[in-house]
Amino acid sequence: MPHEDSDSSSVPPDHGIPEVRHTGLSPDDPFSTPLSQRRTDRQFRGRLVAPVTVWTAGSGRRRAGLTVSSLLVAEGDPAEVLGLLDPLSELFDVAVERGGFVVHVLDAGDQRLAGIFAGAYPVDPFEEVDTTDGEFGPVISGVRHRLRCRLLGSEEVGFQMLVRGRIEALELVDGAGAGAPLVRYRGRYRKLSPDA
Repeated sequence: MPHEDSDSSSVPPDHGIPEVRHTGLSPDDPFSTPLSQRRTDRQFRGRLVAPVTVWTAGSGRRRAGLTVSSLLVAEGDPAEVLGLLDPLSELFDVAVERGGFVVHVLDAGDQRLAGIFAGAYPVDPFEEVDTTDGEFGPVISGVRHRLRCRLLGSEEVGFQMLVRGRIEALELVDGAGAGAPLVRYRGRYRKLSPDA
């Protein structure tokens, strides 16, 4: 069900990765329309700088992942993460079935990884990306910020599903291990300096 603010993936040409737009949507979906004809709310959202994350759920043969840029963390005890997911995505279905998910924060060197989980490449993400099964879902290898979450619920909001998860565990990377974050702005991936 998750759709992730699924602006699937486009990357600036100067990064050597071709621009790819979201595909496979129904004709009445706002994401399938040309830029000049997109709804104004979608155009407005595109002008907001958004983090790039990959959400994963499941284990073994029943795994799913999706690139998600519409999310926020609500501080509290316990803290929660909220994200907008495609209601037709396999990630949503698997997260609901298994009751949990993992949020991986991507850095500037992860543009291809973001594209793989956004469906920009004709590959199975779990055959291309090294992962290990965890309690809340597949964990992508590498040093990165990560949340492990228990699903609290979801509700339909606009064309997406608003998914709420209680943060059960988190990993933060500090110092030399922390790379420049990957962000999404105006339909493209951008690099944001961590010193900015």
